[in-house]
This record gives sequence, structure tokens and C-alpha cells, in this order.
Amino acid sequence: MLQHVYERAAMARYLTSTIIATDDERVYATARSFGALVRMTRSDHTSGTDRVAEVASAESAGIVVNIQGDEPLIDPAAIDAAILPMVHDPDIPVCTLKKKIEDPREIADPNVVKVVTDFSGAAIYFSRSPIPFARDGRPATWYKHIGLYVYRREFLLQYPALRVGPLEEAERLEQLRVLENGHRIQVVETEYESWGVDTPEDLARVSRLFEMTGVHANG
Repeated sequence: MLQHVYERAAMARYLTSTIIATDDERVYATARSFGALVRMTRSDHTSGTDRVAEVASAESAGIVVNIQGDEPLIDPAAIDAAILPMVHDPDIPVCTLKKKIEDPREIADPNVVKVVTDFSGAAIYFSRSPIPFARDGRPATWYKHIGLYVYRREFLLQYPALRVGPLEEAERLEQLRVLENGHRIQVVETEYESWGVDTPEDLARVSRLFEMTGVHANG
């Protein structure tokens, strides 16, 4: 699975380098086995963003993309779409993705994080609850957050020092740390459907999708 993520991420047009960051020797060995560029990090990081910040501190890239290692079907075009606003607007510190919810069951699912944005596409809030709330049955459109982040390097290096606020603590969503500290997150709409692998059932589902295309995912 890790190799699929690495190889698909490397297909993005706007990525100049792809690095696997881990504190696990097994992951390190696996990444080296298929020729990936990999960095060992400290084991005391409280979030993936902190781990990426450690790696970024030793790199010179002005823009850093945080891609989850459990997304073997990551779309290279979605990565590029999240990067482009950062290229055109130097004032954006963070950019991420959203997708329109098609399955009504996802609206109330706390494992599907919802996001609302303003007219410019900047995030107003992320929540595990259904937002917006459709009062009196009024029509509404819901968007789920796709957990791919693009950071301005200088902002990413400051992230570990940002104060953890009550909203992040309540929702257990680290992206709220950015908003609670008064910073902007630009959100780009995509058609990419996130297929993270967090459970054996997720792995079985993704394996079936790979089999449909003649590729096998073995975890």
C-alpha cells in the first residue's frame, strides 16, 4: 500500500520530490526496499503535521504537501489542484481539498469530517457534525474534507508551536488549530474520492478496486 501511495504521489506534476516520513523501522525498511526516499523522525510527535514539519525543516522547498500514507488510490491531479492556489497566491499559508457528499449516510457520520467555506473558498469551520444544519428541511449541500494538506514552508515550521484550542480538543481535528490561531485555510473542490485504509474492511474494499484495474493491494 505504501508503495502505491508513493508511486501515485510521484506522478503529480507540481511535486519535485516525494519523501516518506516515519518513526517506524519496519516502514523505513519497506520504503527503502522499493527505492523510496525516506526519513526517520522523532517518535514523540503528536500529529502527522508535526512529523512533516520536522522533515521540512531540513529541506529547502517553499511549499510542502502532506499526503497520508494510507491512501493508495490518491489522485495525482488532486494533489496538483491543491498546490496551484499556493503558487498563485503567496498569502495562502495552507490549502486542502473538499468533495461534495453524495452518500446521505456520510452527512451524520462523525468519521466523515465536514467543512464549510466562505465565498472566497476559505474554510470557516471543520466538524464531525453535519454542517450546515438544514433547518426546517431547507435544501443544503454538504462537503466532506479530504485530508491532504499543502503548507507554505515557513508556516509549517511554526505549526508545532501553535496553541491547541478548545475546538481542536473537542472535535479532535488538528486543522482547527490553524483556524483557532487566526490563520487561513484555502479549500479546493475536487471530484477525488478519498479511500483511506484504516480497517480490514477498508483494505478489502480498496483491494477490490485494485483488482478491477488489474492491480493488487496487499497492505
